[in-house]
Amino acid sequence: MVLKTFGWSFAVTALGLVAAVLYGGWAAFGVVAILSVLEISLSFDNAVVNAGILKKMNAFWQKIFLTIGILIAVFGMRLVFPVVIVAISAKLGPLEAVDLALTDKDLYQQYVTDAHPSIAAFGGMFLLMIFLDFIFEDRDIKWLGWLERPLSKLGKIDMLSACIAMIVLLITSMTFATNAHQHGGAHVDKAQTVLVSGLAGLITYLVVGGLSGFFEGKLEEEEEREHEEEEAAERTGKPRSAVALAGKAAFFMFLYLEVLDASFSFDGVIGAFAITNDIVLMALGLGIGAMYVRSLTVYLVRQGTLDDYVYLEHGAHYAIGALAAILLVTIQYEINEFITGSIGVILIGWSFWSSVRRNKALAAAEGKADASKEEVSSGV
Repeated sequence: MVLKTFGWSFAVTALGLVAAVLYGGWAAFGVVAILSVLEISLSFDNAVVNAGILKKMNAFWQKIFLTIGILIAVFGMRLVFPVVIVAISAKLGPLEAVDLALTDKDLYQQYVTDAHPSIAAFGGMFLLMIFLDFIFEDRDIKWLGWLERPLSKLGKIDMLSACIAMIVLLITSMTFATNAHQHGGAHVDKAQTVLVSGLAGLITYLVVGGLSGFFEGKLEEEEEREHEEEEAAERTGKPRSAVALAGKAAFFMFLYLEVLDASFSFDGVIGAFAITNDIVLMALGLGIGAMYVRSLTVYLVRQGTLDDYVYLEHGAHYAIGALAAILLVTIQYEINEFITGSIGVILIGWSFWSSVRRNKALAAAEGKADASKEEVSSGV
């Protein structure tokens, strides 16, 4: 099972590390290995959240997620995306940006650093909306009950998540503008960039999430109708009509996953520049890490881990909230990559430990109940 799920990841790891040695020797090997670990640690929460969505898809769409999806994740976000950032921010053509990435790495890194406010605002708002929608939803299972119970009651207010997200964005852009003005006003225009990019992230979430939710609801309706048609066909002996909406619903969920993965990739791409400004090593390291995130997502789905450890999804969403806050803070202040990478691991580890304790407590309670039944039976 492990080899089947992680086989491609192992193969890509071997090829990537060999390519790193051939490209830049053992120093490059070390850089790629570090980047791989960085990407996995930063994106583990991504895998947990992805698994919650992917388990609703059939085996076909899971394969699509691992094939076409990984091409988008690796080549789109880990290779093309940094080049697109430079092309837009420096007003260069795509080929010029690629040439700059390969020939003048220091200038390339400077362009990416200049583009960081817009990247952080977009990704921060998208991830913040995911977190807010999660904590404001009333769930049967609650991890931090003292916090989630009152928040679920507040969640009954329509559009509360979007309102809070926009307030956070306004405060962020205003704070950024104030700090920039105090330094001579050289970056006052960046406040508008932050506001526009943040709104783009919010709109992207609402559009893609809304389409996904709409077709998911349609899928449930069609599944119910399909069940009714099957029962009618059994009674009358007539063949039932084919249902094609499942593919359309799965496609929009797939699209949602890709946008979600792209947002999670922002911190990995930016953090990678703290380690290297070599676009080739960055693509190799982050690409290897992305493969493991994909494989881990499918493993969580097939093993039913989310059903066994019920607080994992909670921990992942709290990690998303922390990452959203970190991205918005980094618009003005630098935050150590160790903090960014470790906070998600800590929160998910805490939720896993809480799930284990819950399972042990339930098992102990069931054991006592069975013992009581046996005593009653023997007494009778």
